[in-house]
Amino acid sequence: MLLASRRRRHRRRGTALVESVLTYSLVFLFTFGVIVVAMGMYRYQQVAAVACEGARWASVHGGQYASETGNAMATSGTGYSTAMLPLCVGLDTSQLTYTVVWADPGEMPTYVSGGNTVPNTVTVTVTYHWIPELYLSPVNLSSRAVATVQY
Repeated sequence: MLLASRRRRHRRRGTALVESVLTYSLVFLFTFGVIVVAMGMYRYQQVAAVACEGARWASVHGGQYASETGNAMATSGTGYSTAMLPLCVGLDTSQLTYTVVWADPGEMPTYVSGGNTVPNTVTVTVTYHWIPELYLSPVNLSSRAVATVQY
């Protein structure tokens, strides 16, 4: 009887170690997965904020702004360097692309289309090519913001 209980204890000697290795591996993998997903969400929020700020800045620096102040109208380059680039902290700007499109090239707050007066809008699209930190497949994060030209 005593010999059988010794054999049983001897057979279960390494089970705690094996179970710990399996459990810790899964917890470790899950934790890093959550961290990478959170970093992707953070990057997407940053891209969305850059697009919104670019649209806001371009909407108040249009044709009427230029005629009333004597300053130059907004261009995609000035909008990027003045409004969007300061918000790109932590982003690799070489992986960032953007487009700025006005509904009316004159960039005035309203324009006439088919006899109707239409409010002018500016659309800013920002795309960021993100490579996750665990070297998974790259993801393109994209956001589009539309703003009505105000000034």
